[in-house]
Amino acid sequence: MDAVIKSLQSTTVNQNNLRRPTQEEAEAAVRTLLLWAGDNPDREGLLDTPQRVVKAYKELFSGYDENPEEVLGRTFEEVAGYDDIVFIKDIPFFSHCEHHMVPIIGKAHVAYLPDGEKVVGLSKIARVVHIYAHRLQTQESMTAQIANAIQGSLRPRGVAVMIEAEHMCMAMRGIRVSGSTTTTTTFTGAFKSDVNEQVRFMTLLKGR
Repeated sequence: MDAVIKSLQSTTVNQNNLRRPTQEEAEAAVRTLLLWAGDNPDREGLLDTPQRVVKAYKELFSGYDENPEEVLGRTFEEVAGYDDIVFIKDIPFFSHCEHHMVPIIGKAHVAYLPDGEKVVGLSKIARVVHIYAHRLQTQESMTAQIANAIQGSLRPRGVAVMIEAEHMCMAMRGIRVSGSTTTTTTFTGAFKSDVNEQVRFMTLLKGR
């Protein structure tokens, strides 16, 4: 029975159609990294570390197993024709840099202009942010991914996304500058074509 289970695990593929390693293979990789770092994975304090790291990675990178379009698929149509800005700001998130796999810590601010026929639950916007954050990322890509997912699923008149974040790849290694914040924005639809809508977005953001 164990052999059957392991065989099924070994044929699991990820979203890029690449074979996903088994739990045992992932833990072995962590042991290799511990040895490479210069420590002994067989000492008492590290005996359970490979298992803990793999368990943590399942949570930290759970966004690969979630679909933003499904999250945004349930909308509410009893909106009384509301078509003005919906703005959710200061959505905290933790992500990981795809270049060094160290943390990115920040906040996302998301706005959209409904089409007057439907809106999405506010928690769904935050969840979309967290889905993309729980993947290996660059801040630029994550900003665009959030905007494109909302635009593609809801078909609003426009979407605005701003992310402000600190990158630990700058604070912990290399140049080692802490406290530096990077800001990225993506606009679609009316937010992109109408500067007045961008000004409204920025004004609401500064009003926090």
